[in-house]
Amino acid sequence: MGVNECSVSVRGTPSTDWDAFVLEARDASLYHLSGWTELAREVFGHRTLFVESRDAAGSLDGVLPVTQQRSWLLGNFATSVAFFNYGGALAAEPDVARRMMARAAEAAEELGCRYLEFRDRQTRSGDWTLRIDKITLQLELPATVDALSKGLGSKLRAQVKRAEREGVQCRTGAAELLDDFYAVFAENMRDLGTPVYPKRFFEAILGRFERFAQLVVIDSHGLPAAAAFLVFWRGRAEVPWASCRASAKPLGVNMRLYWELLRLSVDRGCTTFDFGRSTVDSGTYRFKRQWGAQPVPLYWYRWGRHERGKAEAGGDRGRAMQLATAIWQRLPLSVANALGPRISGALPW
Repeated sequence: MGVNECSVSVRGTPSTDWDAFVLEARDASLYHLSGWTELAREVFGHRTLFVESRDAAGSLDGVLPVTQQRSWLLGNFATSVAFFNYGGALAAEPDVARRMMARAAEAAEELGCRYLEFRDRQTRSGDWTLRIDKITLQLELPATVDALSKGLGSKLRAQVKRAEREGVQCRTGAAELLDDFYAVFAENMRDLGTPVYPKRFFEAILGRFERFAQLVVIDSHGLPAAAAFLVFWRGRAEVPWASCRASAKPLGVNMRLYWELLRLSVDRGCTTFDFGRSTVDSGTYRFKRQWGAQPVPLYWYRWGRHERGKAEAGGDRGRAMQLATAIWQRLPLSVANALGPRISGALPW
């Protein structure tokens, strides 16, 4: 069956066979499952678009989830997939992917969007603007925790043991740990100058995807000091969110947290650990690299009303965003936690 015989449509909700297609698709990410995009509508009230390609027999041969967001600072824009690192067109045939991207761009233009961003993991042909400022860092995992420990080297092992001498404890679980995870996460986000997601966002993720997720909390002196949210997909572990209280970092608690994340991933049989996206040479980039993680490029393509076929070194984080970050870092935690959930859903995470 030739790709010329496919038809592309845009729906407000996914067809019933969407997730079955994703589960069978070789290049699918966890975030191609329809529920991740539906979270944007359910939690934040965003418009969702499900671009679908079908062959002449009516079977799905491609999907592309899109979320439209509106921001008082950044205007009207759309993303595939919003809030997460991976998305974009999912299809075995490059031409099917190209057609879906073109149709999604048409829909974004009809909705008055300033731009549409496809968060891809592979190169695409076409007259798109390419963002080149983000990478992800990944570590290939050995088969045993013993081998993992030896591979880290003596210096890193010593840093992990520093926290052990402080008597920290590790807890793993799911919804029962959400309050402790969120307390650490919210404080860290304020310190970074970034509005925090509402707790109901994480509740919704766990409600839909608990079998793919695990929470990890490190306690110091009986209080949560560091925490992370892990997700698993096809032998890969990814940490989209990890935080450590500033007061606990000198004790090596953040090192203990990442050791536990890696250990748990090995125990679960994962072969790859994804530390998440970073900007090259940033502090988080250097922290992740010390674990042996290797940079992997992210191909974030854009359709924009006034942009075509060029590479960008950055996104929309200009002087206004830098000023907003500096102000946010100075807010009392209670104020940041009250305001953050009201505006975080409209930011281009």
